[in-house]
Amino acid sequence: MSAIIQGDQLRTVLVGTKVDRATAALPQTAQAAIFTVAGGRVLVTGLVGEVTTVMGATATTLKVTSNPTTGTDVDLTSTTAVTSKEVGSLITLPSASGSALVVKNGGGGGQLPAHNPYVVPIGTIDLVTDASDTGSVKWSLTYIPLDNGASVTAA
Repeated sequence: MSAIIQGDQLRTVLVGTKVDRATAALPQTAQAAIFTVAGGRVLVTGLVGEVTTVMGATATTLKVTSNPTTGTDVDLTSTTAVTSKEVGSLITLPSASGSALVVKNGGGGGQLPAHNPYVVPIGTIDLVTDASDTGSVKWSLTYIPLDNGASVTAA
């Protein structure tokens, strides 16, 4: 007999568990953890940032990096310009690892790369900026544990 998957079960199967990180200012010409991966590897199925304080006119780029406890940092995305982004702008992972973040103005249109999840080891998922600029972003990440006991928390 087949089981029927619906509601919250369907959401969990398609994108996994959601973890939210409260709005925070951009790192200032720095690399800073936004999520912590513990207990094993996870499949990151989506990452959505929403600009909550307008980003200033300083030319600024962002990228997302996996910072493992053991091994070398790996860029999950390449750098993307976020200069003067308005409140409500969405920042999401690209469909292909290593590609530029997808940034859309406040009208929406972000994406979740559910068919191409990112494998991330124990460590942190970091945001990297190349300039000191104003702006705040709140983040939501969806993931599926790859190893038993693996989890993600906001940093």
